[in-house]
Amino acid sequence: MNENSDRRLFLKGTTLLLAQTGMIGNVFAAGESKASVMGEGLTRYVAEFICNTQFDNIPASTLALGKKSFLDGLGLAISGSATELGDIARKQIASLNIRSGPAIIIGTNITTAPRFAAFANGIDIHADDYDDTQLAVAKDRVYGLLTHPTAPVLPSALAIGQLTKSSGKEVMLAYQIGVEVACKVAEAINPRHYQAGFHSTGTLGAIGAAAAAAKLLHLDVPSTIRALSIAASEAAGLRENFGTMTKPFHAGRAAESGVVAAQFAQGGWTAADKILEAPRGFFNAAGGGYDVNAIQGKLGNPWTFDDPGISIKPFPCGSLNHPGMTEMQRLIKANNIKAKDVVRVRVGTNSNMPNALIHHRPTNELQAKFSMEFCMAILLLDGQAGLAQFNDQVVNRPDVKAMIEKVDFVVDPVAEAAGYDKMTTIIDIKMTDGRTISGRADFGKGSPADPMSYDEVAVKFLQNTDFAKFPHKKAESVITLVRNFETIGKIDQLAKQLTR
Repeated sequence: MNENSDRRLFLKGTTLLLAQTGMIGNVFAAGESKASVMGEGLTRYVAEFICNTQFDNIPASTLALGKKSFLDGLGLAISGSATELGDIARKQIASLNIRSGPAIIIGTNITTAPRFAAFANGIDIHADDYDDTQLAVAKDRVYGLLTHPTAPVLPSALAIGQLTKSSGKEVMLAYQIGVEVACKVAEAINPRHYQAGFHSTGTLGAIGAAAAAAKLLHLDVPSTIRALSIAASEAAGLRENFGTMTKPFHAGRAAESGVVAAQFAQGGWTAADKILEAPRGFFNAAGGGYDVNAIQGKLGNPWTFDDPGISIKPFPCGSLNHPGMTEMQRLIKANNIKAKDVVRVRVGTNSNMPNALIHHRPTNELQAKFSMEFCMAILLLDGQAGLAQFNDQVVNRPDVKAMIEKVDFVVDPVAEAAGYDKMTTIIDIKMTDGRTISGRADFGKGSPADPMSYDEVAVKFLQNTDFAKFPHKKAESVITLVRNFETIGKIDQLAKQLTR
């Protein structure tokens, strides 16, 4: 099929039996029957994938990639616990006067109910906008603007895993399933969902978090359907809140919503059984339609971790900045560029990127994470852009503000023509000696095109834990445990190393 036209099938206004579309392939994910795919609806297909997929169904390559994102997420939860956001969230939880529960808030000595641990940990993972990013497949999807899958799914899996005293293998299976469901739902929903203002990490992340929790609670197919349905009704998050504390709040609420949905379903709570595909269901209400071919028969076929992949961030800011930042670092090093010699910088991208990088004159660290101008300026001035650079004091430095004024962030026709499935960024730096130094990047470091190794992710993990002044010996232990996740008898063995 032609990817730009024939591929899309929008289902609006009426329930359409999948068997009648004539567009269903013959390849099914592990544990699925042809009958279930052909005749019983999309939500049931997703639930059967969740219930029937076993650890041995996951390829070794997928597991290895998942371990990197899992480790990355734990490190971000620790660094996020040291932020103002993390502190506010914990105070709110403490105000509820809940008795100590089975689940830890990572980076602290606090244990609480699974839903609240998931909430706090989801906020902390997303606090610095440093977490992994799902990459798009279709040309009409905006590359890098689907979900941050680990932030909502990992806290759900870890919290329920502690409740159920699950093994490392069981928690990793649930995490993989949750990420896969969230990502395939993201691929399927009409791009209008994101473009009109929904924050997909908060909305689609709730569904992935529910999938992970349902797996660890050993829910049957009908109960899993109800968990997905409850989570879809809880799904929320608006992009207008980018650059504020409410953006990571979305990830925390998604993680909590997944836990709540699965536990309520376990308790017998009722919900609709066709929540994804129904005329008044999630896909139509939240996106105005969906592409059945992006999800039907595609769960675990291939796994999203393998293809198209999930990107791990080298910088604590919006992923759309990263190709430009990677290229700017390269240009600075290759040409020995000094900030004092820069006259003007032109940064050209496709038209969807400024739609997310909305803060052209940031005044605080959260806005700076969504400012291409700041990211270019700080690299030219400091040569690096880590957690130490993304703080209010640095953002408001006079030299930073002056350099920002030299950066023009524009839509470039070449980048536009490259397609939204890339993050093409074209940089032209005009120098005082008359030279113009130019570069282009379609992807950034940490993407599948230029991936981080497990050891490179471990370095980032230690930088984050050191930033939070977390015990180094425990941090080293976590790196080893995640590398050998399958050998963990009970997830508590890992959880103990995530406390102070």
